[in-house]
Amino acid sequence: MNNSHHIEIPNGKKIYFASDNHLGAPTMEASRPREKKFVAWLDEIKHDAAAIFLLGDLFDFWFEYKTVVPRGFTRTLGKLAEISDSGIPIHYFVGNHDLWMNGYFEEELGIPVYHKPQEFKLGHKGFFIGHGDGLGPGDKGYKRMKKVFTNSFFKWLFKWSHPDIGMRIAQYFSVKNKLISGDDDAKFLGEDNEWLVVYSKRKLEEKYRDYFIFGHRHLPLEIQLDETSKYINLGDWIQYYTYGVFDGKDFELKEY
Repeated sequence: MNNSHHIEIPNGKKIYFASDNHLGAPTMEASRPREKKFVAWLDEIKHDAAAIFLLGDLFDFWFEYKTVVPRGFTRTLGKLAEISDSGIPIHYFVGNHDLWMNGYFEEELGIPVYHKPQEFKLGHKGFFIGHGDGLGPGDKGYKRMKKVFTNSFFKWLFKWSHPDIGMRIAQYFSVKNKLISGDDDAKFLGEDNEWLVVYSKRKLEEKYRDYFIFGHRHLPLEIQLDETSKYINLGDWIQYYTYGVFDGKDFELKEY
């Protein structure tokens, strides 16, 4: 676990968090209004953002062939490039729908990409940040599926399929397979059955952090883990349009 990430928050600046846009779902056309809304939000927050954290599943499916990236998402990628070029750091955490990120964000957009949860010190507070897939107890079906999808032979096979065929297969898996799409997941299971809450409590016993921030669950959640530490789930940009904002003192979930 990398402990070296530290971001200062200048006066009047804030740190923003968003997750689970699933752009491209259920179709490119259907997701375009959601994409425009997200780009408008990015446009708004760039004026006072000290940093932006995107916690995965920005796309409903993403695969980078050696010289090809998926068609679409031009507005989002252009806006991220503009913000990153302006000097505002953006941090990207891979989700279960964009597992196969392989250098494009780093090389083209100057955005670091993390495949595992990370520790950050934001101002004076400690943060544990990740997408949230496959962590904690439960989620067994998905964990099995992830093993297949991250298997190097499977990736090699997929890479050698024609991109048009590959993307069609991916679209099917993304939208139809509940293990990946997570459609069955989006209801609150009660604190003791929310595996990310259980996971956060376990991590808290090992080491104190002020905030545990995740996506993946598609539910805006704020749960007190002890007197001062909190678990936050960011919700999504499909139903809730929720995002997190941290001003150096307090963390708030807001709706756009």
